[in-house]
Amino acid sequence: MPRTKGDHEARRRDVSEAVWRVLAERGFGGLTMRAVAAELGATTGLLTHYFPAKRDLVAYALDLLAERTRARPRRTAAPGLAALRASLLDVLPLTEEATASNRIWVSSWDTALADPELSRGHARRYADGRDRLREAVAAAQELGELPAGDPDEVAAGAQSFALGVVVQALLDPGAFPPERQTRLLDDYLAALAASGRRNGRPSADASGDT
Repeated sequence: MPRTKGDHEARRRDVSEAVWRVLAERGFGGLTMRAVAAELGATTGLLTHYFPAKRDLVAYALDLLAERTRARPRRTAAPGLAALRASLLDVLPLTEEATASNRIWVSSWDTALADPELSRGHARRYADGRDRLREAVAAAQELGELPAGDPDEVAAGAQSFALGVVVQALLDPGAFPPERQTRLLDDYLAALAASGRRNGRPSADASGDT
């Protein structure tokens, strides 16, 4: 009896879940055709129908991780500094789910760095993240909550700060519990907002910049 499109899609969902379970348990270092096949209860021969080579499996796993990250519930907040804070909180490993997701992301860096095409994919994903942060920064500047300046630079700094906290929290969760991560973020944003006043720079409203 021929396989239907529904059968194929159902099987692909099964493969996706198996890939995700391997990632969650072993990270990208443990992502192999054999490991996914064992998790799926199938042969490696069946997997080659979906992933002809290991690199295809890795590329798919990165896309799957990005898809799951986008689908995760997000905090909502008013435009401006509150929205920037909410977006950065969404990055931090404050919950078990966010910790697992961040652990997988960090474990993927070594794999991506070894492959120029995968590196470009990672760079594109982080650039997309900065674009979203930039929108919040620009709104905060228009509201006078942040000093005038290049919103791209502010967004890059904010993303870099959050990723630095992510790494430290994953490596030493006892020293960086959720409440400390949140406090560090709030201190960072407060310093960012106060920098214009310390340097005597006008706010976005006062300068007339848009």
